[in-house]
Amino acid sequence: MRLKLPPAVIFLIFVLLMYLLDRFLPVGEFEFFGRKYLILTLVGIGLVLAIWAMILFFMNKTTIDPREPGKASVLVVSGIYRFTRNPMYLSLLLFLLAYGLYLGNAFNTLLAAGFVSYMNAFQIKPEEEALGNLFGESYSRYCKEVRRWF
Repeated sequence: MRLKLPPAVIFLIFVLLMYLLDRFLPVGEFEFFGRKYLILTLVGIGLVLAIWAMILFFMNKTTIDPREPGKASVLVVSGIYRFTRNPMYLSLLLFLLAYGLYLGNAFNTLLAAGFVSYMNAFQIKPEEEALGNLFGESYSRYCKEVRRWF
């Protein structure tokens, strides 16, 4: 697998980049009514997605380690996995968007888009390849029926 760093480390790198961008870029600052509520909503949805996804993995007694998708024992396609193939990564994206709103710099959305691009190329595609080899046609069918992110 081409993955070099765990997704949590990638997430933290993007958090740091967002902080640095906000700290040193003198433009792009914003404020709007309800920003705090939108932040809380994004964090809440992200928490629900992550916890729901992890519970489904534990209930199905399969690995939750994204660095070793070949060790998966079951293809989880129920619950939140009926709507998104990557709810844990989606939750990380929602946390990044919430952090960007907290910082109040519009350019942080570009870093969130960069996170999606990085995850697609270096995490999700290798995972999909490993799961395709492991689960064959049932995984191919699942990929056709359920979107990658949302």
